[in-house]
Amino acid sequence: MPYRVPATLDLSVEERGELESWARRRKTAQGLALRARIVLLAADGLSNTAISAELATGKHTVGKWRERFAHQRADGLLDEPRPGAPRRIGDEQVAELIARTLSERPQGASHWSRRSMAKASGVSGATVGRVWRAFGLQPHRSETFKLSTDPLFAEKVRNIVGLYLAPPTRALVLCVDEKSQVQALDRTQPLLPLRPGQAERRTHDYARHGTTSLFAALDVKAGAVIGQCYPRHRASEFRCFLDAIEAAVPADLDVHLVLDNSATHKTKLIRDWLAKRPHYHVHFTPTSASWINQVERWFGLLTERAIRRGVHCSVAELERDIRAFIEATNAEPKPFRWVKSADAILANVKRFCLRALDVEPEPTSLPQNSGEGH
Repeated sequence: MPYRVPATLDLSVEERGELESWARRRKTAQGLALRARIVLLAADGLSNTAISAELATGKHTVGKWRERFAHQRADGLLDEPRPGAPRRIGDEQVAELIARTLSERPQGASHWSRRSMAKASGVSGATVGRVWRAFGLQPHRSETFKLSTDPLFAEKVRNIVGLYLAPPTRALVLCVDEKSQVQALDRTQPLLPLRPGQAERRTHDYARHGTTSLFAALDVKAGAVIGQCYPRHRASEFRCFLDAIEAAVPADLDVHLVLDNSATHKTKLIRDWLAKRPHYHVHFTPTSASWINQVERWFGLLTERAIRRGVHCSVAELERDIRAFIEATNAEPKPFRWVKSADAILANVKRFCLRALDVEPEPTSLPQNSGEGH
C-alpha cells in the first residue's frame, strides 16, 4: 500500500479563532473539542504520530479529521446527520438544557438528576439522558483533585523524575515512606467463601484488634522492598528503619532517598543521622504530591492484595501477612516503569490549570529539559 502523506493545513485567522474557541470553551462537546485540537496541532506542523501521542488518541482518528478538515474545512468537523426519526426538540432547547446543566443547580440539591432536569426543562427524562450522553455530561459523578502549592514544585519534579529516568551510576534510588495506622480487622461473622456464581461475602462491620505502622523502602531499579513494622510512627522508629536500610544496602554505594515532607523525616535526630553519612542524599517530594513517590504505588498493591480483604484477629497476624507480601515481592521483584518526563508532567499540570481557569494558553512552551536534576 503506498504511503499517504498527511495533508498540510494552512489556517486563516478566522478559522484558527473558531477552532481555538471550540477547543477551549467549556460548553463544547468533547468530541468536537478533540477534533479542533487535532487540526490546530496539525496546522502547527506536527505529524499524525506526534498528535496522537499528545492527545492520547488513535493515529487513524487524527488522520481522519485532518483529511476531512482539508477537504471540508470547519464544516467537516461537525457530526453528519444520522438516520432515524426526526428530533422533537430543537437546537435552542438542547443548548438551553446544556447551559442549565453547566451553570445552575436544582433547588434544594447539589446536582441535577434526569428527573429534576426533565421537570425543570419540560422534556422527558429519556431526552435528558440522550443529550447528556451526546455531550459527555455526567452530573451524578464527582472527582477530586489536589494541586501542589509548593513554590519549588517544578524543581523538585525535575529532580526526582530525573532520578527515575536516569539514575546515577554506582548508586541506589530508594523511595521511602510509611503506611501508618494499618488496622488489624476481624469480621464479626464468618467469611462466606467464593462459589460458582457467587462472590466472596463478608459482613460490613468489623472488630478492631489494634494497629501497626509499616516503614518501607522501594528500590526503584530492582523493584525489591525493605520493610519493617513498628508499633508507633515517630522519628525514633524512622531512625531505626534508616539503620535497617543501611544494613541492607552495600556500603560502597551512594544512596538517594526520596521522602515526603513529613515532620518525622526532618527532626534533629534524623538530620544528625544523615549528617554522619555523606553518601546519603535526600530528595523531598513537593507538598501534596505523594503520587511522585513510587513506594505509594507499592502500598496500593499491598492494600489491595493482602490487607483490605484480609481477616486479622491480632496485630501479629497482620504483620505476618505484611512480611509475607514483602517476601513475595522480593522473590520476584518487578520495578515500576516510570514513563513521564518532567516536561510532560509540568505541561499536563499547566494545561489542567488553564482549562480549570478557562484561560487561553500562551503560545510559548516549556523549555525542553529532560529533568535529570541530581
